[in-house]
Amino acid sequence: MPPTQQSGQNTGMAIVAYFIFFLPLLTASKDDSFVKYHVKQSVALLVVGIAFFILESILPFGFILSGPVGLGMFVLWVIGVMHAAQGKMEPVPVIGQFADKIFNY
Repeated sequence: MPPTQQSGQNTGMAIVAYFIFFLPLLTASKDDSFVKYHVKQSVALLVVGIAFFILESILPFGFILSGPVGLGMFVLWVIGVMHAAQGKMEPVPVIGQFADKIFNY
C-alpha cells in the first residue's frame, strides 16, 4: 500500500492505538480507515514482540537477544507513532507490510 496522507480529527486515536491498541475500537473512531490502519500496525508490533519474547525465553542464550530486539521494537513503535501523528498511512518498516494481510477486519 503506498503511503497516503490523512488529515482529520482521528489522528489522536491513531496515536492512542500504539499505546492501548483496543481503545480506539471501543469508540466512534472504529469505523475510520485511518484509525483501523494504525490499530493493525500496532497489533502487528505487539504480536511480533510477544513472539520474540517467547523465542528468547525458549532459547538457552535468548537473553542476549533481548537488548537488540527490544531496542529494535521500540524504534519501530516510535516510527509508527510518528506516522500516526503526521497523518500518514505508511507501514512500519519490516513488520508493517504484513499487518494488512494478516489482520483483515
